Amino acid sequence: MSMKYLITYLIAGTRGGETRAKIIQTLKKTPMNMNKLANHLKMDYKTIQYHLRVLEENNIIRIIKKGKYGALYYLSPEMEENYHLLGEIWVKSGKK
Repeated sequence: MSMKYLITYLIAGTRGGETRAKIIQTLKKTPMNMNKLANHLKMDYKTIQYHLRVLEENNIIRIIKKGKYGALYYLSPEMEENYHLLGEIWVKSGKK
């Protein structure tokens, strides 16, 4: 599956797309652990955990694991390369 179709599905084609877009935008700026990301986005930890799992399974993000609680999340090289698609897809989907 191409990155364009994958991003379209994950962002515009599902209910959690807005949350996933916010996570991607945040991780573009700086890698973060799950707790810091939840606090930054003012969202429930379990919600962030679920969306991070979806993004990781689809190779949008990667993890550097350091111990039980020290996992650091960052955008995959493929997502970095195709980051411009996020904005295009977001605008076409009509979401704000």
